[in-house]
Amino acid sequence: MKVYHGSIVKICNPEIREVTHTLDYGKGFYATTSYEQAEDWVKRKMDEHKATIGYVNVYEFDESALKRFNSLIFNEPTEEWVDFVMRNRTVKGFKHNYDIVYGPVANDKVYAAFALYEGGVLDKLELIKELKTYKLVDQYLFHTDTALQSLTFAKATEITL
Repeated sequence: MKVYHGSIVKICNPEIREVTHTLDYGKGFYATTSYEQAEDWVKRKMDEHKATIGYVNVYEFDESALKRFNSLIFNEPTEEWVDFVMRNRTVKGFKHNYDIVYGPVANDKVYAAFALYEGGVLDKLELIKELKTYKLVDQYLFHTDTALQSLTFAKATEITL
């Protein structure tokens, strides 16, 4: 299966990097099955870094890795998904032991709903109901070097502004 990663550089050899901000599923290498999502991400990064060229990096993903590795799968927003995303985003020093995590992207629209949940305006079930009205794209987190071995670089498509 093809997965995509948007970046301002070509990434032939994905790696786990430390980040300075919180992410949905923790630190690691993120990819999606949505080319459009990866392209949108690249354009945001290009704007942020004042870059004129970016790349949608394309990988072949060996899906059997989901069974071979310690994987956590969320096929849709659930209470467990909300709890997991919230722990990754709000609990300082939170770490999990999954090799691969798959589930919905908590994008900008989703963050607005999460803010209502954090502020007590929505309870968890109302948040999930709200999120299910959105067309959510997916994301994979490759959290360990071992999990990264399930990706094979195919090509990088250049994106310009």
